[in-house]
Parts: sequence; C-alpha cells; structure tokens
Amino acid sequence: MRKGFRLGLLPQIAIAIAAGIALGYFAPEWLARLCATFNEIFGSFLGFLIPLIILGFVTPAIGDIGKSAGKMLLATALLAYGATLFAGFFSFFTCDTVFPHLISKAPGLIAVEDAQAAAEPWFTMPMPPVMSVMTALVLSFMVGRGIAFVQGDTLKKAADEFRDIVSMAIRKAVIPLLPFYILGIFLNMTVSGQVGIMLKAFFKVIVVIFCIHIFILVFQFCVASLFNRRNPFKMLWNMMPAYFTALGTQSSAATIPVTLRQTIKMGVSEEVAGFVIPLCATIHMSGSTLKIVACALAIMILQGIPYDIGMFTHFITMLGVTIVAAPGIPGGAIMASLGLLSGILGFSETQNALMIALYIAMDSFGTACNVTGDGSLAVIIDRFFGKKNNNTNNIVTE
Repeated sequence: MRKGFRLGLLPQIAIAIAAGIALGYFAPEWLARLCATFNEIFGSFLGFLIPLIILGFVTPAIGDIGKSAGKMLLATALLAYGATLFAGFFSFFTCDTVFPHLISKAPGLIAVEDAQAAAEPWFTMPMPPVMSVMTALVLSFMVGRGIAFVQGDTLKKAADEFRDIVSMAIRKAVIPLLPFYILGIFLNMTVSGQVGIMLKAFFKVIVVIFCIHIFILVFQFCVASLFNRRNPFKMLWNMMPAYFTALGTQSSAATIPVTLRQTIKMGVSEEVAGFVIPLCATIHMSGSTLKIVACALAIMILQGIPYDIGMFTHFITMLGVTIVAAPGIPGGAIMASLGLLSGILGFSETQNALMIALYIAMDSFGTACNVTGDGSLAVIIDRFFGKKNNNTNNIVTE
C-alpha cells in the first residue's frame, strides 16, 4: 500500500512564509486577529514546553554518558565539546565582524514584537512554565548525574519515558502547528511593513552561515590530518557520502551507517569508529551551534538589541551542553535551545519564532556539518586509542 505524499518541514515553512507575506497585503481584520490569537496561544504553549524540553532531553543524556566509563569516552566527549565551542565562538566573531556591514538596523525599523500590535488577539490563554530555564538546567544535571551515580533503573526508565513524552509533544503538536505559527508571524510583519528588510537579512545570513560551515569542515580535517598525516581534502572528500546523506535525511542518527563506513575507509579502526561515530552523532553539534549563534546574532543586530562577548560566552558554553541528544526530528537542536535564547539573550516569543524559521531553512546543512565532522574527530581519537590497522586497501592516501 503506497503511503500518501507528505511535505517535509522545510517546504512547509517556506510555504508558510510565502502565504503569510501574500495574505499580509490583503488580509481582512478578522483573519489577522485570528492569526494573532493562534500565535498568542501557541507561543504560550511553547513557553510552557521549553523547561520540559530541557529537562526531558538533557537528563537522560547526562545519565547515559555518565554511566559509560573509560578514557576514550572522556576524550571523545571533551573533543566533541571543544569542537562545538570552537564552531560557536568562530561563528560569533565572524558574524560580529561581518553582519553589522550587511544587516545593520535600517532607519525606522520597529522591533518585531511591535508587529503584534498590527492585529490584536481576540483572547489570550496564559500558560506559565512550571519552572525557569536555569532551574530546569540545574535539575537536569543533578538528576542526570544521580542516575549515573546510583546505577538505578527506576529513575532512568522514568527519565527515558519523560523524554519520549516531550518528544511526542514536539512531534505531534509543535512541529505540525509550527508552519501556521510562522505564517502568522510573517503576516503581521507584512502588515507592519517589516517583511522586506527581514527577508533580505535572512538571505545574507544564510550565505554567511554556509561559508562558515564550509570553513569549519576544512579546519576540522586539517587538524585531523596532523594526527594521521594524510591529505585533509581527500579525507573530507571521502566523507561526502555521509554529508549528502545527512542533507537528505536531516538526521545524524539516520546517517550513522554511512558515516561509520566512510570513517573506516579513512583508516580509522573499526573499534574506535564503532564507538566514536554513534556517540558523536548525539554530542558533537558544531554545525548546529554555529547556525544558532549566527542566527541569534543576526536578529539582535537587525533589531538593535545590545549584546557583548560575555553574554554570548555564557550562551555558547550552555548551548554546547543543552543541545546534546537533541531529538531526532528536524529542528530538534533549535527546539532544545529556545530556553537559552529566552533566558540568556532575552528573546521574545516572536523572536524565537524567527529563529526557528531561519534555522529550519538551513537545518539539513547543519546536520551535514555535524556528521561529516564526526569523521575528523574519529581520526584524532584513533591516533591515541586505535589498534594499528594493517588493511590499507580502503585508506585515503595522499
């Protein structure tokens, strides 16, 4: 029996943006207010869900990593976190230098949240979160480490089941309704006259992010080449099947078999590759981090929101941990980071919605950067922990 045709999330977001802009030019007042009412309710629900996302995803991830033992685990985790931090800070400094010349705030541009005044909702439905973002983070670390320390199964199963519940809420409620939320945001932006400036900025941001992610991959493999003395560009070319598989699947987990095969072809021992690749599929987030940092900075510059290196240092260091084990759904990393965007950078619900739209537009490229970089990390780990591989038939040579 043939399955019905289903659009992916990216085409849905693209259609929502186009429809929101088109409707914004001639939408009657009742339609604008209907969209504003939906956005108000959905935004409240998203705010309620943010601490639960952090608690649901970070807790079992910390518990799983903590239960594992060995020097190779510690080395891989530190290397993955270091690579993620490097990508985040490189993205920040690059965008901080480039973006003010590309997307500086236009005269008279009003703040995005002011666009909500274009159409007042008929009613609101407040949904206060059960805890703050920082409370959720601290509780996640404490419970996750406790699960690893006591070696108990009861709390571990509860954390896993809670993660499944939160993941289901995202899959069944947030993701299906997200295009309508984006439609409402762009409809109101069109009514308020902001959409042209925002779309031009979006295009420039996407081009810059693509250049950054290419540089990060080349840099990672150049560093890896110092440990195995092989041509970094040939190693990177060898990982292209994993790169393009990730572009299609938008999932690090779904790409693991291809990433594993290509990593072994580079000469990494099967034991090391079999350990590092699945682990890095959940803890190495260079591509996702550089995109989130760049998108956040773009929105702050565009709207004249003040920022400094201290604020983004806090944001990047926490982001590298929070998006660990982000759910295997398109846009999982940005969903897990919404709490930090609100709690550290002070983003509003509308600004978070713009972040989601901008991030989803490049979601597959971030995933491709993550999984391709996993191969470079495996090469480095193999230098210290791998058994010498005598089979050189599939090794990438200079």
